[in-house]
Amino acid sequence: MKSAPPPPADGRRPPAAPHRRTRPWPWLRLRTRTLLLQCAVVTLVVCTAFGAFAHDSEQRLTREYQQRALAVARTLAGEADIRAAVARWSDAADRPGGGAAHASRATLVNGALNSRAETVRRRTDALFVVLTDDRGIRLSHPDAAELGRRVSTDPSAALSGHEELARHRAHLGEEVVAKVPVRAPGSRRVVGEANVGVSAASVHAEQTRVLLSGLGWLVAALLVGLAASVLLARRWKRLTLGLEPEELATLVQEQEAVLHGIGEGVLALDTRDRVTVANDEVRTLLGIEAVPGTPVRELGLTPRVRSVLREPDAGRAAMAVVGERVLVVSARTVRREGRRLGTLLTVRDRTAVESLTRQLDAVRTMSAALRAQRHEFANRLHVLSGLVHSDRPEQAAGYLDSLLVSGPLGETLPDPDPRAVRDASLRAFLSAKAAAARERGVTLVVGGGTWVPRAVTAPVDVTTVLGNLVDNAVDAAQAGRRTPRRVEVELIGVDDALLATLADSGDGVAATRRHDLFDEGASTKEPDADALGGRGVGLPLARQIARARGGDLRLTAPGAPPAPAGPSEEAPPGTTAAAADSAPDDRVTGGAVFVARLPGVLASADEPPRDEAPDETPSDEDPTDEPPGEGPTGEDPAREGRTDDAPPRESPTDDPPEHPV
Repeated sequence: MKSAPPPPADGRRPPAAPHRRTRPWPWLRLRTRTLLLQCAVVTLVVCTAFGAFAHDSEQRLTREYQQRALAVARTLAGEADIRAAVARWSDAADRPGGGAAHASRATLVNGALNSRAETVRRRTDALFVVLTDDRGIRLSHPDAAELGRRVSTDPSAALSGHEELARHRAHLGEEVVAKVPVRAPGSRRVVGEANVGVSAASVHAEQTRVLLSGLGWLVAALLVGLAASVLLARRWKRLTLGLEPEELATLVQEQEAVLHGIGEGVLALDTRDRVTVANDEVRTLLGIEAVPGTPVRELGLTPRVRSVLREPDAGRAAMAVVGERVLVVSARTVRREGRRLGTLLTVRDRTAVESLTRQLDAVRTMSAALRAQRHEFANRLHVLSGLVHSDRPEQAAGYLDSLLVSGPLGETLPDPDPRAVRDASLRAFLSAKAAAARERGVTLVVGGGTWVPRAVTAPVDVTTVLGNLVDNAVDAAQAGRRTPRRVEVELIGVDDALLATLADSGDGVAATRRHDLFDEGASTKEPDADALGGRGVGLPLARQIARARGGDLRLTAPGAPPAPAGPSEEAPPGTTAAAADSAPDDRVTGGAVFVARLPGVLASADEPPRDEAPDETPSDEDPTDEPPGEGPTGEDPAREGRTDDAPPRESPTDDPPEHPV
């Protein structure tokens, strides 16, 4: 047995734990208590209604029996013989020693009035039929001992000429009576009264019969009320999922804390696809009001989000572009005890992560290009070292001249003129993409019309749009059937806007995919299980970025697969490789052509270009605004810095390739 804890050192008792208020009848659940309360209410209401019905039945039956007695009394008081006989007894009572009070009982029993009254009583099944004179002396009565005596009730109302209906207790018991004045023949003079009574027991018997017939309806109504209470209790249990009030209050508090405390958007729908719960985050991310009770079709969701909601059991997250945000949406069906309760949509913002991912991809591509350059430079140094150690200086000098002409990336970018693309980050990006394309067997070339004399002020947006277009073009060229596999990029700076044209030698965009090419989730590539949210995000994201800046991205030429080559399409004999490279038929054509316009991504005219390449020819004029292919002296800059013995290199701008822009 555990010992009690020792008292505190200061001698004071610790504060008592707060008394926890317990609910009455803790062993009964809310559903049971509600059912019992409803049954009690139904029983009370039904019994009260039955009591009111019983009271009304009694009053109605009493009035009915009174009307029957009144009809009998009226009939009896209206008979001429009765009126004449009663008038004679009343006149006799005015004489001393005369009248019914002094007559013998045998005379009254055998009199015509008593005989007629008894006949009427037996026919109408009345309790009594009594005739009196104008002094209230009985002239007829079922009990012979009561003849010649005054009536036990007040006869003044009838003797004053008024009819009276009453219910009172007399020597025959409780009775319902009707009193009618008897008038003298041919006169309005009241000479007596006709008093007809019905036993209250007859009224009670009739009332009992009526109540017994209504008792079945009472039981039926009670059973229906109890059954409705049970069904209502079951409905309550189903609606509250079997939770008690305390559990419901705790659930609501936890729901509010969770919904408004997490950084994800939560949208809950019921079984009829109506909004039940929506936190502030989902309203911000999806740009919707999401008022509870609103049908999902009226929320204005994008097609990508609606498609996720239509297949909630897939359990796969999907990428969606909503406004300027890149979101990850997923939906699942909520079930409890095998019953579907609705659908839950969760939304996470990946805009910042997607931007960082694009930048990381660019850095990885550049690092791969740098590794390729390092490997290439090492090979070239080995060649130079071998030529020098072999005492062949002339061949070593010629090799150096060829290296100076081909540039640091060799055949990666054919145009080494840095003034065509003044921004160093854009040049590095293109070089990295060219190196990555070359590793996949695709040649990336820069169009001869490329001219971007200003620095890029929004490198993230530019690399995101160009990166998506270049990657898609390289994929198309690699999967296409045309050879050589090539991708052409042409960039033109117009004020602060950048125009980009991407052409590839692939098989083009299929006619079945052209209408939804820029829709979220639409892709011409095979699904990638490792890609979060699947494919079909790059082009919608690139178009969204362009349109957010006031530009656009569109497909200007869908392209088509190559036709079978005929004999007339063969190159004529004696055609050199250089002539083939410069021929118009060597342009990057046949595949898809995309054109993007990005306003506001280039520096203004008064801002100096960043990372500007050093001028090889000193001049007082700024060579920035000069077109490629012409130096300050009007000569090819590729020729400057070389000796006359070095073979001249053809300028890429002497015969620029044409573009389907």
